[in-house]
Amino acid sequence: MIDYTLHILDNGLTLICHREPETPLVTVNILYGVGSRDEDPTLTGFAHLFEHLMFGGTKAVPDYDSAVSMLGGEANAVTNTDYTNYYLTVPARHIEAALQLEADRMRGLNLSTETLSVQQRVVTEEYNQRYMNQPYGDVWMLLRPLCYKVHPYRWCTIGADIRHVQRASIEDVQLFFERHYHPSNAIISIAGNIDPIEAARLVEHHFGTIKDGGAPCRAKHIDTEPDKTESQQMTVERNVPTDALYRAYLMCDRHADAFAACDLISDILSNGDSSRLKQRLIRKERLFTDIDASILGCLDRGLFILSGHPSDGVSMETAEKAIDHELQQLTADGVTEGEIDKVINKFEATFHMSHYRVADRAHELCLCQWLGDIARINTEPQYYRQVTEDRIQATAQKLFTPSNANTLHYLAK
Repeated sequence: MIDYTLHILDNGLTLICHREPETPLVTVNILYGVGSRDEDPTLTGFAHLFEHLMFGGTKAVPDYDSAVSMLGGEANAVTNTDYTNYYLTVPARHIEAALQLEADRMRGLNLSTETLSVQQRVVTEEYNQRYMNQPYGDVWMLLRPLCYKVHPYRWCTIGADIRHVQRASIEDVQLFFERHYHPSNAIISIAGNIDPIEAARLVEHHFGTIKDGGAPCRAKHIDTEPDKTESQQMTVERNVPTDALYRAYLMCDRHADAFAACDLISDILSNGDSSRLKQRLIRKERLFTDIDASILGCLDRGLFILSGHPSDGVSMETAEKAIDHELQQLTADGVTEGEIDKVINKFEATFHMSHYRVADRAHELCLCQWLGDIARINTEPQYYRQVTEDRIQATAQKLFTPSNANTLHYLAK
């Protein structure tokens, strides 16, 4: 059981505290409710760009990384489609200095033509290395617009067009910061060896005077991706070692009742050597050298992904038919109670292991609060235990319809 306290400051900042006296460390985690889904279609990649700009320093602290090193700490960040998360872990005695650093960044960055130009080059280089010059690197740049036609999930966090970042002006980035990086659009959690009352006092002192920029930007309307009426397919050739097959199905959003069922279906299909796809398509029929099923657990409608590399000599048509056969068997015959118990037990073990580090707890507390139910930090497995064989089958029948299939054939030249 993870204990926590919850408090909202007058300026809208949400504060969560979790005390763990057994560690000498403390983690400050700040989640900002801004991801690539919140970008203007003509100015994409900005959420990720700001992940870099936030480490560029402020007028008070020109070199953020050096300041963190002086505290004996470590800091990092991650951007995804739905939010941007920053964390800073330091020895507990340096908690106030850590909070000063984060409050200073929330107040404003040292945005200049020079600092912006540096990070534009960094992001461009990342784009070239990770997406253009890496085997299978552009898969998601192809698959997302194949699956999404109206929702901002149709572009990657790096952006729909790298030129959006390259051409960004100081005015563009300043406006983006003011719109998204303010107290009521942020959740801060402090986890580690610190008294919650003292933590609240320090946060109130350092963050309480920051003016809010208005209501959380998440309140704005974003078009829901409609159900698919016909399947989509794309074929590309690239300099890669072997062919790859990707199949994506539009699924429910993170809050839907069917979300846990989709997650468990992916585990039944490919989690472990005894899973259905690995037993039949790799071990028995030897049609694939590897195959995997996974989900994108997005705030809005996500994707159920099947991906794999067909064995030498196996055509894409044969590989697709084999996958279709397995999905048809699942939708027609359902699953057994034993299969569900096995994957739920694995989920629970992974769930509890994911809370082992204090830094992980700090992030999960922010995430659960952002999703609207902080209690899920302790109760998430209960939702999975409620999934029945009938729910699995009904979810699969709705999910794996031919018109909902989006397929990418990624062929080796």
